Amino acid sequence: MAQKVSDTIPLADSVLMKKHSPKRASLYAAIAPGLGQIYNRKYWKLPILYAGFGIMTYFIISNTDSYLTYKSAYIERINGNFNGNYSELVNKYNETELLNASEYYRRNLEISILVTALWYVLSIIDATVDAHLYTYNINENLSLRIAPDLLPPANAFKVNPGVKLSLRF
Repeated sequence: MAQKVSDTIPLADSVLMKKHSPKRASLYAAIAPGLGQIYNRKYWKLPILYAGFGIMTYFIISNTDSYLTYKSAYIERINGNFNGNYSELVNKYNETELLNASEYYRRNLEISILVTALWYVLSIIDATVDAHLYTYNINENLSLRIAPDLLPPANAFKVNPGVKLSLRF
């Protein structure tokens, strides 16, 4: 009798695949931005994540400086101090213009803070979703084909053009 050759190699019981935890990825991402992406081994996302935080930090600092400058100039203008620290702005603009500029930069500051908070929350969501999909198997059998097609006529006289989506998995 001929022996059968097996293609599989039995694994020892001690070799188990470590479960990838979405909760842990979320917790890491909440503790420090980027830790969830590191836990998921998605290192390529770190420059994008930190570039977003860097840009938003720039806008927060810039809008804060401008807001405080125009607010202080407005206060000097109201107090009648035309030779103070912000004399250039006080002598150039009237009270209404200084107040409008101050409110404009305050509003931009608040929007910058909200966008930064949204960016932070999105980084946590990204880490969680990546952790859920960490063990998802994508192979060449998974495909989506888009092709033109003729749809069956709604009435007996006219054929309608359409698009056919074929998902194979």
